[in-house]
Amino acid sequence: MFSAMLLLISIVALSQFALYYWRAVLASVAAQPVSDRVLVAAQVENGRLTPEDFPTLSGLHYLTPDLYPNRSGLGLVRLYYRFIEGLDVFLGETIPAFAVWSKRERIVCVRYAADQVDRRLQANLDLDASLSSC
Repeated sequence: MFSAMLLLISIVALSQFALYYWRAVLASVAAQPVSDRVLVAAQVENGRLTPEDFPTLSGLHYLTPDLYPNRSGLGLVRLYYRFIEGLDVFLGETIPAFAVWSKRERIVCVRYAADQVDRRLQANLDLDASLSSC
């Protein structure tokens, strides 16, 4: 009984650590500046990303060819975005502080998607330049 409880506590602690680590990686990538070419490609107004830009950037991510298939995509970020968006529908109107937090989290997801699109575009441009020089 004691060993089962210890195993359960260890699994919960490891899961919590993995979640916090994933969130820190997401935030650090999202903190990178968004390039102008991504803003132009996504047709973002005023150069400011909003939570409503996620479907557009997700579509751009899907359309850009992936030259490095072993890199992670937007799967977990898309799931996290939809989860936060769903919670915002239920709790956003009743709890204003949650609505503010939800918007911040969704902007982090949008900025992460923009960075991933920029990385794919840069890899494609680098490949085009290397092929042109041959």
